Amino acid sequence: MTETAPSAATWGACSFCGVAVPAGARSCPICGTANPIPAGGIATASRTVRRRLRLTGFLRTVIVVTVIAGLAYALISTAFSGPPNVPDPLTTAGAYSIGPANYTVISGAITGGDYVVGNWTSVSPPGVDIGVVVYNSSNWGWFTNGSGTPGRQWNNTPSYTGEIVFSALYTDNFYFVFTNTMAPSTHLAVTVYIHTEYYSNSADDGFD
Repeated sequence: MTETAPSAATWGACSFCGVAVPAGARSCPICGTANPIPAGGIATASRTVRRRLRLTGFLRTVIVVTVIAGLAYALISTAFSGPPNVPDPLTTAGAYSIGPANYTVISGAITGGDYVVGNWTSVSPPGVDIGVVVYNSSNWGWFTNGSGTPGRQWNNTPSYTGEIVFSALYTDNFYFVFTNTMAPSTHLAVTVYIHTEYYSNSADDGFD
């Protein structure tokens, strides 16, 4: 059985934007321009109409090619760049103002076997002792609720400066609490500079 092409009477063309228009339509369903060009009538349309149709066809082609190129670039860029690099909350540096008998906390998840190193220094006024304690998620809850004496995963002898070296034995959220040891009656707030870095202990992390 021989297939035949659709009858030319089944379509026309818009004289403004050039899209296909159903036979018998009085206006373009896309742009609303009246009096579409009847089927097979483009060749006999005026030079102005034919020029406009060629231009709109060219512009549509440019738009389609541009969109395809943009999508391809986005996909290729994503494939080569990999997942976004999100800074770990336990890799940080900054100055914190802590009121007397008050504290500030730096927290984040640590994978078992990974570790956090860092240091702190009282900078204003200098010489104020700072207590540093590390709590896991359970003990942090006890600490904030004031219920009993929470266990400590790491702590220091209060000092105005010192180093932090904490290795997590298991995966959990850990809280590094820095406390101004001055009594509330002193009204002495202290600015503490704190620097911490998270290190992975996995075999492919680049650290020996």
